[in-house]
Amino acid sequence: MMKKLAILLLGIALTLSFCAKKEPSVVLEKDSPAYNLALAVSEKISYYNPEQNNPLVKTKYFDITTGDVFNILQTNFGNRAQQLKSFQPERLKSIVDQNARQMSEVKLQLREAKLMGLQVTDQEVDSVIQTRYMRDDKDRFMSWLKNNNIDYQTVRNDTRDGLMLQKYNDKIFEKSAEVSEEEIMDNYKQDKYATVRHILLRTQGLSDSLKVEKYKQMEELLKRARAGEDFAELANQYSEDPGSNKNGGIYENFTRGKMVKPFEDASFNTPIGEISDIVETSYGYHIIKVIDRKPEEKPFDEVKDSIKAKLQREKQNKAYTDNLEKLKKKANFKIVEY
Repeated sequence: MMKKLAILLLGIALTLSFCAKKEPSVVLEKDSPAYNLALAVSEKISYYNPEQNNPLVKTKYFDITTGDVFNILQTNFGNRAQQLKSFQPERLKSIVDQNARQMSEVKLQLREAKLMGLQVTDQEVDSVIQTRYMRDDKDRFMSWLKNNNIDYQTVRNDTRDGLMLQKYNDKIFEKSAEVSEEEIMDNYKQDKYATVRHILLRTQGLSDSLKVEKYKQMEELLKRARAGEDFAELANQYSEDPGSNKNGGIYENFTRGKMVKPFEDASFNTPIGEISDIVETSYGYHIIKVIDRKPEEKPFDEVKDSIKAKLQREKQNKAYTDNLEKLKKKANFKIVEY
C-alpha cells in the first residue's frame, strides 16, 4: 500500500513539475548574425551580452530574454537590424524594451487563442501573403526578402500569428463592440470642439528633483493666473510648448481624441472661462484656461454612423486593454529592471 502511495505521489510531483516548466527561450548561436549584433550593442549596454541571455520580461509560462529579442530583430529586419549599432544607449534600450513587452503580450494572447482551439489554415496564410505582399509580382517580393536577408518562412509565421491574433481579438470584441442608440445620442449631445489657452512646463527626461522644481514653478503660475494676470501673456513668457507659446498658448476648435487624454479631459470638463488645476501628461505639467466649447454642428442623422464607429473603436480598445491586463495578471507578468 505504501509503495503504491509513493508511486502515486511521485507521479503527481512529476506532473506538476512538467506543467510548471516554462517554454524555452532562444539561445543565440555563437557567431550568428543575431549573436554578433547583440555582442556589438552590449558594448553600450552590457546587459545585452549574448553569453548571459538575461531576462527582460518574466511570466510563469515563459521568459522573454535578450536572445529572444535580438533573434526576432535580426529575423524580422534582416540587414536593417544592424542600424541598432549606431543608436545611443537610451534609444537602444527603448527599442529593446518595447520589443520585449510586445513579444510577451503577443505570446500571452497566442497562448490563450490556442487554448480556445482557434486555428489558422495554410490557405488563409497564402491568401494574406498574396494580397498584402506579393500581389502580381512574386519574384520581386522574393528578391526583396533575399536582398534584406529575411527568410520567407518568417513572413509565413508572422502572418499566421497575425491572423490568429485577429481571430482571438474578434472573439474578445464580439459583445464589447455593441453600441446602443442611447449611447450614440448621448455622445452627439456632448461638446465636440474646445478652444483653450495653456501653459506647459516640460518634464521629459528630467530627474525627480527637477520635476519637483517644475511643479513648484507651475503652482506659482497657477496662483498668478487665478489672481487675474493675463493668461496669454503668462503663456508667451513661460510656456515651453513651441506650438503655442508665441500666440498666447492657444489651441482652437480641437475635437475629442486629438489631444492626450489628461489634457482632453481638463479641456472638456473645466467650466468655460475658468482655469484647470495642474494637469500632468507625458509632456509635462499644464494649466489650461478654457475659452470656449461647441457642440456638433451637423445634423444627427448625418453623423450617427461615424459616432457609432468611434464608440465601437473606443469599446474595442478598452476591451483589448482590459483583457491584456487580465492575461498579464494571470501570468504573473513582470518587466525586469536593469
